[in-house]
Amino acid sequence: MTQSMYQDYFGISENPFSIIPDPRYLYMSQSHQDALAHLVYGVSDSGGFVLLTGEVGTGKTTLCRALIEQLPEDTDLALILNPKLTELELMATICDEMRISYPRDTTSLKAFFDYLTHHLLHAHARGRNPVLLIDEAQNLTTDVMELVRLLTNLETADKKLLQIILVGQPELNATLGLAKMRQTSQRITARYHLTPLGIADTYGYVQHRLNVAGLDTQVFTHSAIKAVYRITHGIPRLINSVCDRSLLAAYVEGKKNVDAKLVARASDEVLGSDGYPSGMSVWGIFILVLAFTMALFVASFDPYDWGVRDRIGYWLKTYMPNSEVQERPTVETKTKSEPVVQPPSEPESVVEAAPEFVVEPELEPEVISEPTSVPTEAPTDGAEPSITISETDDA
Repeated sequence: MTQSMYQDYFGISENPFSIIPDPRYLYMSQSHQDALAHLVYGVSDSGGFVLLTGEVGTGKTTLCRALIEQLPEDTDLALILNPKLTELELMATICDEMRISYPRDTTSLKAFFDYLTHHLLHAHARGRNPVLLIDEAQNLTTDVMELVRLLTNLETADKKLLQIILVGQPELNATLGLAKMRQTSQRITARYHLTPLGIADTYGYVQHRLNVAGLDTQVFTHSAIKAVYRITHGIPRLINSVCDRSLLAAYVEGKKNVDAKLVARASDEVLGSDGYPSGMSVWGIFILVLAFTMALFVASFDPYDWGVRDRIGYWLKTYMPNSEVQERPTVETKTKSEPVVQPPSEPESVVEAAPEFVVEPELEPEVISEPTSVPTEAPTDGAEPSITISETDDA
């Protein structure tokens, strides 16, 4: 009820930003024009096998709906929206879409191929153009994909009996890039990847949908459009969600224009506070927590003996002298450094005791004195010198 109230408030007949793939609201950017041209080529008589890929929410399904409305009258379309099927289920679904009668208890792929081949040959004789369009084709298994390739073998001498169009997310390219899928990949005659909108196309997209809904005035300011593009990265489905909530916020506050602040507030409610879908933020948090846990484990246990704890302790002692750091046990240090750096303990005791032993002999000459003789004057008359003995000798 609130939504209808803001529609009356802005004077529009319906919700311009519904996520329902309505072809009336399809904005034909250059990328969408090229994509639609590839789909039309796939419907033509010489189309063969056509592949259209694009990110989630870029408008692939809306393009398919627009193609269905433009199909020529001689086209017989088999549209498969849920390709999570087995081989038998896929063949049964194709027959149901093309109104091919078959026994309900059929469990043979050969029988389904025979029914389909007979129908296609009869349609070719009547000038009809059968087309098989599979949406969400990234959900096809490799076995079912191989079955789809075998359907391209149904042909005459000059024409394919069945035109096939695969529409899916970029994961479909990864599946077709497998070595065992090279035969299917080589059958594709046209490929196109649908890209998000640019900043100019985002402005045109928003205004186009407002005009289709019956509003000719400009509700979103230029700053608001820039904010929408920055938050949604030009993905149409996200643009619809943010713009729809922005109109509701403007109605609640009684404003006739949507500015950047309202867009930011609306994006927080729709996509989260970081402006991205919640899945991306969860992965980011998971990676950060995992990296922190690994760093903490290496710093605590140092399983590869990189000396991480010693370096952290040195850094803390140098730049944070007041912090208490638990050093590694000395036993671990000795076992690595003792054979290389430190000499044995016995030579150390010899070197320390040597100075104490050498000092004592130097003091002995000062304590023990030897007798000394005092020479007398030499005689002048040639007599022999006399020797005087001190009193201490007599004693």
